[in-house]
Amino acid sequence: MDPNQRIARISAHLNPPNLDDQMVDGSGVNRVGCRAKGGSPGFKVAILGAAGGIGQPLAMLMKMNPLVSVLHLYDVANAPGVTADISHMDTSAIVRGFLGQSQLEEALTGMDLVVIPAGVPRKPGMTRDDLFNINAGIVRTLSEAIAKCCPKAVVNIISNPVNSTVPIAAEVFKKAGTFDPKKLMGVTMLDVVRANTFVAEVMSLDPREVDVPVVGGHAGVTILPLLSQVKPPCSFTQKEIEYLTGRIQNGGTEVVEAKAGAGSATLSMAYAAVKFADACLRGLRGDANIVECAFVASHVTELPFFASKVRLGRCGIDEVYGLGPLNEYERMGLEMAKKELSGSIEKGITFVKK
Repeated sequence: MDPNQRIARISAHLNPPNLDDQMVDGSGVNRVGCRAKGGSPGFKVAILGAAGGIGQPLAMLMKMNPLVSVLHLYDVANAPGVTADISHMDTSAIVRGFLGQSQLEEALTGMDLVVIPAGVPRKPGMTRDDLFNINAGIVRTLSEAIAKCCPKAVVNIISNPVNSTVPIAAEVFKKAGTFDPKKLMGVTMLDVVRANTFVAEVMSLDPREVDVPVVGGHAGVTILPLLSQVKPPCSFTQKEIEYLTGRIQNGGTEVVEAKAGAGSATLSMAYAAVKFADACLRGLRGDANIVECAFVASHVTELPFFASKVRLGRCGIDEVYGLGPLNEYERMGLEMAKKELSGSIEKGITFVKK
């Protein structure tokens, strides 16, 4: 291969060819599709909002995942820099960057999994509802592009308020005639990750060996850890139950306040998002018994969306599990969660329909 061809291959992921207007650089070399030698077959993943506080560590961790063959990084600013940086990592996934609305459709075409951390983060004193007006519009726009360019992709929504943004995406997909409830998931994995960590601290266990089902939604009292169903089985005092439930529900606020205006839970969120995305990819690959919690279209309660355990497979969600036996404390928590969740879901649906 002559030097010009080598240069073209190396540069291709930094400036992907525009489908309408093939770029030619100053040396007259066409930028061609780039694929690392020995790159393993895998899945094509897009991150929308890849240059943000969650997006950057999320992109880095996804580049490390051997199930990812192509990684598209999209944002409205700074995407080329993040792409250049992450593309230097010596893992097999090919990284391509996409900047601004004009490149959104190109970023999405042919994707198997789309992860959306796009939007503004929480700041001290803000509730997730304070984020709604900005992030709702962002999620609607991105969902419209997904419906057009990769309607069969699995979609993981991180953008808050998840209790409203997942219904927004669902309504957009319904309008486009592409809605598949098996493919759309709100990422609540951070609540599970926190629950596993906090329970492990109280019980002096390794958090990697703890599994706490967290159901309901992804904000405040809608986050309901089912401590009666913890694995391995644990016995808690009422005081421990109230402490753990409160800390799990307010974990996001704990980080926002600790960062004192410098951000929200970005690193642990990126970790949790990659953990969930990996579970989705293993399901798509055909691995058996991949079970995680997520906020999905559901018949578990009377609400149209609810977070519970789901089994992931080749089509996205293979099965949505019920709640199992609840104790009195959890039944009371469930009623509070549903009341709060109902309004958030309706707010998202109304946003698209208005």
